[in-house]
Amino acid sequence: MSSLNFHVESDEQPGATVVTVTGELDIASAPELESTLAMLVGRPLVVIDLRALEFVDSTGLGVFVRAHHRAVEQGHRIGLVHASGQVEKLLSLTGLESQLLIGDSVEELRDL
Repeated sequence: MSSLNFHVESDEQPGATVVTVTGELDIASAPELESTLAMLVGRPLVVIDLRALEFVDSTGLGVFVRAHHRAVEQGHRIGLVHASGQVEKLLSLTGLESQLLIGDSVEELRDL
């Protein structure tokens, strides 16, 4: 069961697989994102675009951390495009902002 206002979409772009999330990432919607990211294991660069994400809870943060660890274990990268509001604040407060690869755009993360 996912939140009514949550949507996840993946798109192959040159040099990266981009996963765009919109709405609220919480305990109800996290399994949908987790499943999408699990299908992308092994891709050299996966970028999660958070610009349209309005809310994230600790369950959602856990999805980001697990995806990051899986990518690093395989010698790949996962990046987050900066969010705003509550999402950005929570990433900063938890210290994840300094531990995860975060950039201002897909292009910036692809060029790192």
